[in-house]
Amino acid sequence: MNVRGSLYIISAPSGTGKTSLVKGLLDSLSGIKVSISHTTRSIRPGEFKDIHYHFVTEDEFKKMIVANDFIEHALVYGNYYGTSRSWVEEQLQNGIDVILEIDWQGAYQVKKQFSEVIRVFILPPTLAALEERLRTRGQDEEQVILHRLSEAKQEVKYCLEYDYLVINDKFETALSDLRSIIRAEHCRRDKQLKCQQVLLNELIN
Repeated sequence: MNVRGSLYIISAPSGTGKTSLVKGLLDSLSGIKVSISHTTRSIRPGEFKDIHYHFVTEDEFKKMIVANDFIEHALVYGNYYGTSRSWVEEQLQNGIDVILEIDWQGAYQVKKQFSEVIRVFILPPTLAALEERLRTRGQDEEQVILHRLSEAKQEVKYCLEYDYLVINDKFETALSDLRSIIRAEHCRRDKQLKCQQVLLNELIN
């Protein structure tokens, strides 16, 4: 029996290691995909169109908003980000788990539409560690780094609204924690009653 996939939100301040953790999760588990967001920001070194993001103009993005093409959208650091409604629904209907890498604003919008969404917030071990990571990756100017640190202090306040908190101090430990969350959700009673229906009928009846 085809069981509807689960929808996950993974949020984190910039520089916390969210992207690397999600990649590690996808490499180690099957039946799970990450949604590719639309964005108006410029492409960064090492990124590819339609692989990391769907890069669009601000006018194109706003037309999609009017057409209700997004489950959620937000303005972050001066750029728009949004999640395709039709793609997410198609994956879930086919039994595929979907990860949305979005911020707390987007998470709030999605929660209003998908009551069973599972929300995970990734935190740095310290603010000092976060600052070091932002500087080490060498992608941003000093002013941008300071702005991201200021934003991070505000963003982490919203972690209290999430279902799970993962501290990314040691990468492998944080990745193991994320995998454990996915596996635990697969073992929930309502999921097992559907996917293990034949076995349960045999054991119980």
